[in-house]
Amino acid sequence: MEATPVVLVTNDDGIDAPGLRFLVDQLVAARFSVLVSAPDKDYSAVSHGITWRHALSAKRIEIQGATAFAISGTPADCASLGVSGKLFDGLIPDLVISGINVGHNCGYHIVYSGTVAGAREAFFCGVPSIAISYNWVGSKSTVDDLKLAAEACLPLVKTILSKLKNNSFPGEYFLNIDIPTDVSHNKGFKITKQGKFLARHGWEQTDVNTASLESYQTANINNATVNSSEENSSITENQLLFKRAPVRRINEEVEEEGEDHRALIDGYITITPIGALSCNVDSLPYLRNWLASSL
Repeated sequence: MEATPVVLVTNDDGIDAPGLRFLVDQLVAARFSVLVSAPDKDYSAVSHGITWRHALSAKRIEIQGATAFAISGTPADCASLGVSGKLFDGLIPDLVISGINVGHNCGYHIVYSGTVAGAREAFFCGVPSIAISYNWVGSKSTVDDLKLAAEACLPLVKTILSKLKNNSFPGEYFLNIDIPTDVSHNKGFKITKQGKFLARHGWEQTDVNTASLESYQTANINNATVNSSEENSSITENQLLFKRAPVRRINEEVEEEGEDHRALIDGYITITPIGALSCNVDSLPYLRNWLASSL
């Protein structure tokens, strides 16, 4: 009898995020063994930060069909703990999936992304992994699109698990998946390279201590209101508040054919292989000559 594939799910939007819940639903329906190790709150844009100075708590959470824990740590913490064998009684997943994130993670956004960091940490630990993000657009997207995104990715997940079973899935990288806004009319999967896209933000002074950028809580998923008096209760008179604000980009860099963000905007589900090394190898000869002639 064949062993059931084991899939670990994490994210950066938090364990209650609809993207994660819809993804788990699809994996459970596909009869995979599903584990969840995800942050107990929103850790969006924390990049690859880890918890070092104090212990993490792991609280058992009821998610139908899955074994799930809410972790008091970052996405990288959650992935590392989840694949360690310590959280799930020695069980090591065959695949780690981080997502589904609200908002794409293309180009330079990969550096900031907690979602991508969850997959990268699993990769560091020797476990195959993918990150999945949906290109949420506030005026167009609804929570139902996250469900469609989970459905659209399931064939890819099944293919990866099949490749892992026969040892034909490459181990030199992990995959970053981005899903277009109009999921229902996507043009299919496309292999892409990481581009240089970056949605730049400046700063504005504010008197309200609330989220300035869209996440799954502040997107049009629910109509929960924020009590501004509670948010500002810890602000003292001599403190200034600043929030990030979008900046209109001037002289936008032309995106090349085959880059992730361009293909995503064109309607494709992009698949970008991501490594962990940041060294610019092409610059080494120049720098060696520069060093020899200058010092």
